[in-house]
Amino acid sequence: MADVMSEQYFPTLTPYLVVRDAQAAIDFYSKAFGAVVRNVAKTPDGSKVMNAQLVIGDSVMMLNDEFPEHGSTGPQPGDRMPLSLHINSTNIDADIQRAVDAGVEITMPLADMFWGDRFGQFTCPFGYRWSMGQKLKRMSKEEMEAAAKEAFEEKG
Repeated sequence: MADVMSEQYFPTLTPYLVVRDAQAAIDFYSKAFGAVVRNVAKTPDGSKVMNAQLVIGDSVMMLNDEFPEHGSTGPQPGDRMPLSLHINSTNIDADIQRAVDAGVEITMPLADMFWGDRFGQFTCPFGYRWSMGQKLKRMSKEEMEAAAKEAFEEKG
């Protein structure tokens, strides 16, 4: 496996976020998710982050400041995000607590879900939706279908 800390390593799909105040986002994601800064490139005057590479577990995430003059803006207050970012955890209760302590807003409290994960959702101060899950039980396709049917019948 490639060294995830190497600047040359990028997985096939890498999320790239645009945020207001990229340095604050770097600090937040480091505190909330244990992100490790791999590289930060700033504008020549040092006022904005053009590209930051963060490593979370075995994954790379990039972000930059808004550059509205180039059509690059992050989520605005009140925006409904059509996507979420997901983190696989091996200690979800502690990881969610660390994120809460850093300032995420829980939108779906942790619960043991019908698909075999302990799972929750939250938003970060930069307007992005996140989810986090930890596999509790491996399930066959048949077990998953039966559990989904039961879960949806209860809500029906």
